[in-house]
Amino acid sequence: MLCTRLTNANILTMDPDHPVAHDLGIWRGRIVGLDEAVTSLPVREVIDLRGATVLPGFIDSHVHLAWAGLKQSTPSVASLTRIDDVLAVVAEAASRTDGISAWVDVMGYDQRTLGRHLTAAELDTVSRGRRVFLMHDSGHGCVVNSAVLDLLPADIPHQDGFLAEGAMAAARRLRLPYAQTELADAVERAARTCLAEGVTAVAEAGIGGGLLGHSPVELGAYQLLRDQGRLPLRVQLMAAGDTLRPLEAHRDDGIPRSLDLGLRTGFGDDWLSLGALKIYTDGGMMARTAALTAPYAGMDHNGQLQDDPDRLAQLIVDGHLAGWQLAIHAIGDRAADLALDAVERAQRRRPRPDARHRIEHAGLIRPDQLPRFARLGLSAVVQPTFLYSFGDDYAEVMGERRAPWMYRGRGFLDHGVTLVGSSDRPVTDGSPLRAIQFMVERGSVSGRLVGPDEAITVEEALRAYTVAGAYACRWDDSAGSLTPGKRADLVVLGDDPRHIDPSRIGGIEVVATFVDGHEAAMGKKL
Repeated sequence: MLCTRLTNANILTMDPDHPVAHDLGIWRGRIVGLDEAVTSLPVREVIDLRGATVLPGFIDSHVHLAWAGLKQSTPSVASLTRIDDVLAVVAEAASRTDGISAWVDVMGYDQRTLGRHLTAAELDTVSRGRRVFLMHDSGHGCVVNSAVLDLLPADIPHQDGFLAEGAMAAARRLRLPYAQTELADAVERAARTCLAEGVTAVAEAGIGGGLLGHSPVELGAYQLLRDQGRLPLRVQLMAAGDTLRPLEAHRDDGIPRSLDLGLRTGFGDDWLSLGALKIYTDGGMMARTAALTAPYAGMDHNGQLQDDPDRLAQLIVDGHLAGWQLAIHAIGDRAADLALDAVERAQRRRPRPDARHRIEHAGLIRPDQLPRFARLGLSAVVQPTFLYSFGDDYAEVMGERRAPWMYRGRGFLDHGVTLVGSSDRPVTDGSPLRAIQFMVERGSVSGRLVGPDEAITVEEALRAYTVAGAYACRWDDSAGSLTPGKRADLVVLGDDPRHIDPSRIGGIEVVATFVDGHEAAMGKKL
C-alpha cells in the first residue's frame, strides 16, 4: 500500500525518460512510480494538487546555515546608510551586554552603503569598553574596536580597525567558540527558512575552521539536531581545509594529511553526511579581496590570496590524495588560475576521474579558463543572486571588459561544464526561484543587464538547482529528479516557471515543501 499519492498535478520530474507526470506515488519516503504505475494501487492518503506544479526539491549547494541562523537573532545594520545610525545600533547592543570583557556582535555591515569603512576609533565612542565585532556581510572581513585590536598580535594587519580574511580569522580566535546548543538552534532556524523557499537539501560550506567555522566541534551541533529529530532538511557538511593535519598512516595509503580516523567525503547517511573539503584561495568582491589578475577598476590593488600560493596548491593536492571531493573557493580569475593548476597537478599525481571537484563561486572566469574547467571535470557552483543584489557595484569595479565574465551561465554550459546553482546564504537572498529568474534575465536590482550573453533558459536554470545540485553533492543516485527509487523530496509551486513571463518567476508561491514524503514547510496548506 502506498503511503501517499499526489494527483492532478503538473509534475516536472527533471528525468528525460519520463519528463512530465500527473500522479506520483510515495512509500516510506521514496518515489515508487508515476502515472499509471501508481493510479490503481491502494493508498492511505491521496492529495489533490489541483493543477499545481511539482518539481524535485531545490538543492542549495553552498550555504552557511549556522551563520544565517545567528544573523537572524543578532543586531544588524543592514541597509543603514549613515555612520551615525550604525553607531547607534552598536551603542544599543553594547548597552545590553554585561561585563567589560564581553563581546558585542553586530551583523549586516557593508561599507559600500556608507561610502567608507567605519574605524576602530568611531566604535570606541559607543562600545562602553566592550569588544565590538562588526561582521562584514561578505564573510570576508570585519570592523573591530580598540579593545579587540589591543588583544591581537602586532603583526596582524588592519586598516583603522578593518580586518580582512586571515586577520579577521585571528580576531575570531580570540573568543570562545559558540556552544553546540546555540549553533543547533541557529541551524534549525535557517533550515526552516530554506524549507519555506522550496529547498530540501543543502551543502554547508565550511565547518570547524577557516573563515566561517564557529567551533572546532561544530559537527556536533548538527548531530545534536539529528539526534533530537530537529534536522528538518538534508545537510551535507564541508570540512574546512585547515582541519586536515598530518597523520601517521601506512605509506601505501598515500595520504599526507587527513581528518582524524581518515574521515572523508561520503561518510554519513541520507540526512547528515560529510561532503567536500572546503578550501579558500581568495576573498570576495564585496570586500575587494577577490584575487584578480588585473586591478579593480579605479583602484590600485587586485585583491589577495588567502595564503602563500604554494601552500594553497599543496593543500589542494593533499586533499585530493586523501580521497576528498574538493570545494575550492575561487572568486577572482587569479584564484581560479591557482585552483585549476593545483587540480591538474593533483589529477596527474593520482587520477580520480569521478572526483567531482567543484569551484565555489567562480565569480570572474576569463574565456581562456572555460575549456580548462571542462577538461578537468570541474563543476561551477555559482550564486546568481549576487549579481541581482550587487551587480551594479560589481560591474563598476570589474570594468566594461570583465563585467560580462562574472558568474557565468551560458559560457559554462556551452563548454560542457556542470553549472550548479546556490545562494551562499546569508550573504544575500537565498530564494532559488529568484536566482532562477536572474539566470534567465541577467538583470540586477536596478534593471541593469550584467553579462546578458550569459543568460540561460528556464529549463537549464531549473536543472542547476535540481539535477546539477545532486550531481555536485554526489546525491545523483537519490535526489535531483522525481524518478522511482529516489527520495520523495519535492516542492509544490503555485505556477509553472516555464510558462510564465520570466519576470514573474521569483514571485511564484511556494505552496508546500515535502521532505521524505512528508509536508515540511510552513506554506499554504493543500
